[in-house]
Amino acid sequence: MSITGGDIVDLGRGLYAWLPPKRGWGLANCGLLVSQRGALWIDTPYDTILAGQFLVESQKRLPDGAGIDRVIVTHANGDHFWGAGVLPDAEIIATREAREHLHYDPTPQQQHALVAGSDPSTPLGAYLGRHFGVFDWSDTETVRPTTYFTGELELTLGEYAVQVSSLPPAHTTGDLIVYLPTQRTVFSGDVIFSSTPQQPGDHPVHWAGPLSNVIDACERVLATGAEVIVPGHGPVLDPAGVREHMAYLAYVRERAHALHAAGVPSVEAARRVIAEGRYPELGLSERLVVTIGSEYRHLDGSGLPGVLEVMADVAAVAHATEAASAGGTT
Repeated sequence: MSITGGDIVDLGRGLYAWLPPKRGWGLANCGLLVSQRGALWIDTPYDTILAGQFLVESQKRLPDGAGIDRVIVTHANGDHFWGAGVLPDAEIIATREAREHLHYDPTPQQQHALVAGSDPSTPLGAYLGRHFGVFDWSDTETVRPTTYFTGELELTLGEYAVQVSSLPPAHTTGDLIVYLPTQRTVFSGDVIFSSTPQQPGDHPVHWAGPLSNVIDACERVLATGAEVIVPGHGPVLDPAGVREHMAYLAYVRERAHALHAAGVPSVEAARRVIAEGRYPELGLSERLVVTIGSEYRHLDGSGLPGVLEVMADVAAVAHATEAASAGGTT
């Protein structure tokens, strides 16, 4: 079973956002900028099925003879990147620092084998099947950026300026934001996971951190003066919505520091923050295992665990949380 659909939101002056049909792991927002001289993408969907759907919707909006020549990748997680294979001739732009995260994540083939081959009777196997089994990477080739940069990158697409800025480690080690001054819009990547009362989102998941850098990245987004912010996941925001998200990040950071100072292990700290129930509307509360674990590493100076080890902890906490909410035992 695959995910289909997605809404194209017209942001004006040749700019569109592609928003997936629901929330969940791997369902990232993408951007399309169109001019008379061509088009570019900001991020791509997770697999070739979704990327093909986005490509069809994009082509409907291109002038005759125009193609999509560039893909700007906000960070190297596969859900923003692996769909670039449907544009084999496009220039793929990422930060130089994104190379580090490319080596951390599994390849599409490795992830396909892991999800398909995991034992569904275990918490990890069940979790991977439930959240990642809807994607199809069976024929997805590994993609690599073709252009790396550091600092600031100034691009133009026809009459439109495109300002690309790399960030210190935050969501990953190689994040960037894209500001479109004519449209007064920022694509923030996953330094922002959004939620509104009308469209609740999910808990963020941050692999690098520290959270102070994620909060600083949100400030960088606001400093552009943008009126519209397209986050990596969740509904489109205005600046007030970004500030609300920053309050969430500050809360998680404060709780992580307090629990670390009290000697509470990181996974147990995540369980306690989940139990506090401060943001009940958000899905995937088990992702706090990742974010709090990243914050603990900065406090401890400890090394980065393997992604499968982290996901096993995520799955175990999800299993226990679901059992508790159903009145079972943990």
